Amino acid sequence: MKILLIGREGQVAWELRRSLACVGETIALDRRSTPALDLTDPDSIRASVRQIRPGLIVNAGAYTAVDKAEQENDLAFRVNALAPGILAEEALNVGAGLIHYSTDYVFPGDGDDDAPYREDDPVGPQNAYGRSKLAGEEAIRQVGVPHFILRTAWVYGRRGQNFLLTMLRLMRERELVRVVDDQYGAPTWSRLIAEATALMLAKSTANGRFEPGDRQGIYHLSCDGQTSWHGFACNIRDYSLEKGLLPESAARLEPIPSSEYPTPARRPKYSVLSNKRLFEEFGLALPDWDQTLRFCLDEFAYRTKD
Repeated sequence: MKILLIGREGQVAWELRRSLACVGETIALDRRSTPALDLTDPDSIRASVRQIRPGLIVNAGAYTAVDKAEQENDLAFRVNALAPGILAEEALNVGAGLIHYSTDYVFPGDGDDDAPYREDDPVGPQNAYGRSKLAGEEAIRQVGVPHFILRTAWVYGRRGQNFLLTMLRLMRERELVRVVDDQYGAPTWSRLIAEATALMLAKSTANGRFEPGDRQGIYHLSCDGQTSWHGFACNIRDYSLEKGLLPESAARLEPIPSSEYPTPARRPKYSVLSNKRLFEEFGLALPDWDQTLRFCLDEFAYRTKD
C-alpha cells in the first residue's frame, strides 16, 4: 500500500516516517519538499494527492502555535480545518483512507468531576486552536471517507518545539523556572503515537487496502495517568539529572497558578483523555506518562554519549 504522509520534520511526522515504513511505501511531503504539499494551498493539496494516488493519507501536519492562533485565526483554520476537509475529499476520489491527528483541546476542560474525556463526551474548545482542530474533525466526518481521527495530548519528543525541549533549555539557562501547576493532562511521547498508529493500521489493512470497517472514527491516543505541567517539569528535571543531561546547577522549579502566567489563548484546566476505546478495539494500551518519559530520556542520554 502506498502511503502519503503529510509532514516530514514535525515531531510526530518524523517518527511516522520510520513506523509506517513497515506497513507500506511511505512518501513524506511538506511545503519544503520536492514536490511540495502546502496545507495552506488547496490546489497544492489536490495536485499532490492526484499525482501520487495513495491508498492511505496520514495527515501529521498542523498549525500548532496555540497562542498565535488567537491572532492568526484564518491561517489556523486554513491548515487545521479547511485542509483536512480537502484531504478527505481527495482521498475519497482516489479510493484512499485518511488518518488525521487532533487534540485534547477540543474539550472545555472545566468539568467538576475530573473524569478522563471519552470520545463521545461533549466538546467545547476554549481557544482558536481548539476550534480549528474540531472543525477539521467535523469536515472529515462530513465527507464520509474511511478514516481514523486520533486525538492526542501534550506531545513531546526529540524534535520540534515542545515542553520537554523548552524545559531542558530553560533549566540550563536559569536559576529558577516558574511552571503552571493547576492544568492537568497526560504527556505523550511522539514515538508512541507513531508506533500505535502503525499497529492500528496493520490491524485495519486487508489485501493491501485500508479497510477500517466498523472500527473507523475517533480514538483517544495518549499516555496513561495524569500530571500538571509543574509535575511534568519536576520529573524532567529529576530524570535528566540522574542521566547526566542537566548540570547540578539546573534551575529550581516553582509551582504557580495559571493566573500568574497569563497567555493569549485560554487553556483547559483538565484535558486527560480516556483510551478505553483504543484498548477495546485494538488491544492497545499506552504506558504511564512517567514511564514513557524515562524511555525518551534514556534515548537522549544514549545519543548524548555518542
